[in-house]
Amino acid sequence: MSSERPIPSGPPGGIVVISGPSGVGKSTIVRQAVGQTGVEMSVSATTRRPRPGEKDGVDYRFVDREQFERMTRQDELLEWAKVFDNYYGTPAGPVRKAVEQGKTIVLNIDVQGGQQVAQTFPGATFILILPPGEKALAERLAGRKTETPEQLKARLSKAMEEIRQAKLSGVYNHEVVNDSLADAVRQVVGIIKESRKT
Repeated sequence: MSSERPIPSGPPGGIVVISGPSGVGKSTIVRQAVGQTGVEMSVSATTRRPRPGEKDGVDYRFVDREQFERMTRQDELLEWAKVFDNYYGTPAGPVRKAVEQGKTIVLNIDVQGGQQVAQTFPGATFILILPPGEKALAERLAGRKTETPEQLKARLSKAMEEIRQAKLSGVYNHEVVNDSLADAVRQVVGIIKESRKT
């Protein structure tokens, strides 16, 4: 997919897609960047169970598989994917409404989802969050202590493949390495602010 597609004329609002592999610190970066810029955050729907501290409607919209499949059939999702036996997707309604109102909305989604969004909104801003290296990512994933060694190995393999696919897609026009959280947040904030000027 080429990143040199024409930017469509249309509503004044904007979409910023932020993707990155599991364990890269993406959610923390997104949360802080959204807080510093005042843009809206899209809340994804998922069939996975909430993790400790997660709130329905804030972190995710937690739905069962039947609800999710109905949303896909009724074309209510801007993008969706199956990840490790769970479904994730972006409800289209709130995103389209924000754009029509001239607001900037941030989508914290995976690379596959980002590629789907690029087909509908080629003029969006796409940011890829990267780890300093594979070893650092493996240590971060292990530090979460939420998976077995086999699950960790599978997740790391998927993460590295996700990075490769993102780079090959040509969709992501910005890359931010999360070596220092403060620096990564500062870079993402700058990209979001710049996207609102265009």
